[in-house]
Amino acid sequence: MKNIFITLSVLICLNSICYAGDKEEVESFFKEYTNAANSYSDDYFKYYSNNARIVRVVEKPDGTKESVDIPLERYKIEAKKSTKLMKLRRYKNRYFNVKITPFGKDYKVAAMRMPSTSDYKVPAHFIIGKDNNGEWKIKEESMNTKVQRFLNDN
Repeated sequence: MKNIFITLSVLICLNSICYAGDKEEVESFFKEYTNAANSYSDDYFKYYSNNARIVRVVEKPDGTKESVDIPLERYKIEAKKSTKLMKLRRYKNRYFNVKITPFGKDYKVAAMRMPSTSDYKVPAHFIIGKDNNGEWKIKEESMNTKVQRFLNDN
């Protein structure tokens, strides 16, 4: 009985160590991604899985919300088109109250996002997991926004 208890204790400790290591890797990955996005790096999209889900939750003036899924390929095209203007405006996203939690086999990064062109914060979350090559990738990105254009572009 004592051996079983010791074995279980060791397994629990090892599991905690592995979890902590992955969590730190996800935190590092998220910081790299944020830096690449805010500097408009050419390899910005390497952080996304090939079938990443991009969601914008539009907060309407009347207080209601509408979720809009944007295909990754369209997101890439739109992002590339707006890069010059965003650089001129020095647009960046800052993330506050970042929390990383296990999400099945992946991790959920939840935060409050503050666009540099605003004085408010809105919720954002990312689902980050390893791909078939063992590399961390964004599998889902969801950001609340007050930009109504996302409703008209569908």
